[in-house]
Amino acid sequence: MSTTLETYTARVTVRLRASVNDPQGATVLGGLQEMGFDGVREVRVGKTLEITLVAEDVGSARRSIDSMCEQLLANPVIETFEVEITAPQPLTMSTTAW
Repeated sequence: MSTTLETYTARVTVRLRASVNDPQGATVLGGLQEMGFDGVREVRVGKTLEITLVAEDVGSARRSIDSMCEQLLANPVIETFEVEITAPQPLTMSTTAW
């Protein structure tokens, strides 16, 4: 018996909530303005994570990624996250190999 799993790549973007002060963004803003980029009015700094995982379907992959974000990757008190999942790559594994 074999189970067909697929490999998904998720791009997770974590940002501070709009109501949270962003000292890194303020530092970058000041640096850009000092360099002559006078048109820059605001900078918000975040992080992007790229995660490859194996799942049965895109819904299962999304639930796993959401759980990762809620438990470790983002602080829900001060941060928000967005998830983008790419098209799957097939991966066939024999259940007897596990």
